[in-house]
Order: sequence, then C-alpha cells, then structure tokens
Amino acid sequence: MQTAMAAVLAYGLLATPVLAQPGPAEAPVRLAVAGLVHGHAGGFLRALEGRAEVQLVGVFEPDAELRARYAARFRLAPAVLFAELSALLEGAKPEAVAIFTSTDGHPAIVEACAARRIHVMMEKPLAVSLEQARAIRRAAERGGIAVVVNYETTWYPSHAGLWQAMKRDRAGGPIRKMVALDGHGGPKEIGVGPEFLSWLTDPVRNGAGALYDFGCYGANLMTWIMDGERPARCRRGSTAPSRSPAPAPRVPSRPCRGRPTAAPGTAAGPAVPSPATP
Repeated sequence: MQTAMAAVLAYGLLATPVLAQPGPAEAPVRLAVAGLVHGHAGGFLRALEGRAEVQLVGVFEPDAELRARYAARFRLAPAVLFAELSALLEGAKPEAVAIFTSTDGHPAIVEACAARRIHVMMEKPLAVSLEQARAIRRAAERGGIAVVVNYETTWYPSHAGLWQAMKRDRAGGPIRKMVALDGHGGPKEIGVGPEFLSWLTDPVRNGAGALYDFGCYGANLMTWIMDGERPARCRRGSTAPSRSPAPAPRVPSRPCRGRPTAAPGTAAGPAVPSPATP
C-alpha cells in the first residue's frame, strides 16, 4: 500500500502541518526531486525537512550553478545531487518523483519514471498541449503509475466545505455556472527567480501562460464538483492591472472541446481521491 500511495504523500506534506509518523515496520517513502527551475521547488524541499515519513534520496538538476545554490540553501549532501535523470532513477531508486521542471519538460520525466514504474508528481499545469497530456497518460498507463498534479486549490479547506454544501447537503440546487477568478500581478512583478521567469515567459516551454497557469484551477475544481461532466460552454477573460488604462477584452464563450482526462488532482494512472473530498 505504501508504494501505491507514494505519489500522493509528498504533496500532502505541503498541505498538512503534521502527518502520522511511520510505524516500526514501515520504512519512509523514498522520494526524489527532478528539476529545480520551478519556483515552488524551494517550498517543497523546505516542507520535507524533519519529516520521518519521507526520505529525500536524490535531486536532479542539469544546471550546475542552480544545483549548487539549492544544495547550499537546503544543506543537501553531494551524494543526493545528480546532473543526469537516468543516474538519479537508477542510483537512488526512488518510489516517487516530484517534478519541478518547466511545463514542457513534464512528458520526458514521466516517460523515464513510467518505464521504471516510479510514481510522479508535478506542479500544475499538466502539459503545454493536449498532445503532451495524452502522451503522459499513455506513459502512465503503460507503466501502471499514478500521475498527480498539484492544483494548490485542491488542498483548501474552504473547498471541502463547498463540496459538502453542494454535493452532500444539496444546499445550492443544481449547478449551472461557475466563475473562477485567479491571478496575481505577474511573475516579474512579484519577483520570481530568473530560472523560473525565463521559462514562464516562454510560450514554448510554458504553453498558454496565465490561461493555463491560473485557468486550470477553475477547470480542475469544476470537473471535480461536477463528477467529470463536460461543460457545455467555456469562456476565458482577463482583467488588466489597475495601472493599465483599459481592461483587456473579454472573449466570447464557445463550446468546450475535448473531455476530462482524469479526476481532479490526478492526470493519469490509478484513481486517487481528491484530498478535499470528505
């Protein structure tokens, strides 16, 4: 059972201040990190400090300077640092890998892990395109692994309350429409690191920018609360910062294409209940 849950444990660390300590016969989950160019990698490594139920067995990052910077910041032993992904996977033998590469880098990591039956986790969004998302799903199915996407809003207690009110208590009647508002002033404006900014502003490595980065929250939550039902119409819009002389134009609604590929909080592989679900 420990192996089956390895893919969800690490993100649970970010959501819960204390987890039950492993029993005397239960070894900690062997966890590795692949990539350090995502700005959330630091918070993830910080959350692992002092945790007995998880053992950090390796960190892969091809950029030597970035690897050294993180090693100094988090006092990582040289033995857990890897410049090549294959060396990490073969040498450290992780049970699960947390991915902190650019979004465009997700499929290659998943492919390598799936070939070794290693569960994976990643920051949202899942991929930069539907083609990439389907490739990830195929790899997960071949390897029989879980793929967990960290939609941060999945862990909010308020959303557990929303689910209870709408699904258990039926307090709101039928759901016909959802409006999701997410965002911030911009990655440069909030001071993200240069290694993060370089790919966040790259349409190839990041995909659709804020549309994917924030729009995925609303899509994830609505897919969850509607039990996977495909929406009839979707519309995206944006509001320019207050310093702008005029708001950005709104885009007319249109029928949604495609279909949900997995349950909220997951992308492929065995079904994993959302932590927000009662």
